[in-house]
Amino acid sequence: QVQLEESGGGSVQPGGTLRLSCAASGAIFSFNAMGWYRQAPGKERELVAIITPRDTTDYADSVKGRFTISRDNAKDTVYLQMNSLKPEDTAVYYCNAVQPPFEYWGQGTQVTVSS
Repeated sequence: QVQLEESGGGSVQPGGTLRLSCAASGAIFSFNAMGWYRQAPGKERELVAIITPRDTTDYADSVKGRFTISRDNAKDTVYLQMNSLKPEDTAVYYCNAVQPPFEYWGQGTQVTVSS
C-alpha cells in the first residue's frame, strides 16, 4: 500500500508563489507516473501536471509557463512549483501515483489565491 502525503499549501496573493511537496511511502521510480491534480469548489478534479520516470512532463494549458513539476527519487518526493498564481488556481491540490493496476491519491492540500 502506497501512501502519499502532500504539504506546502496555503494562502497567497495573486502573483505569489508556492511549492507543493508530495512524499511517497514507496520508491517513486517504480511508478508509471506521478502527478498533481486539483479540484475547485463545484468543479471536477482536473489534471495539473504529470511526470514520468524518464522525467517526461506534461501540463494543463492553464498552468503552462507558470507551474513546474519535478521529482527527487532519492527522497521519494515530487514537487509542484507554482509561480504567478492566479485566483483561478484556488483549489485543493492532490498528489497522484500510478502503479498498475493500482492508483493512489493523497489527502489533498488547500491552495487559496486571493487579495
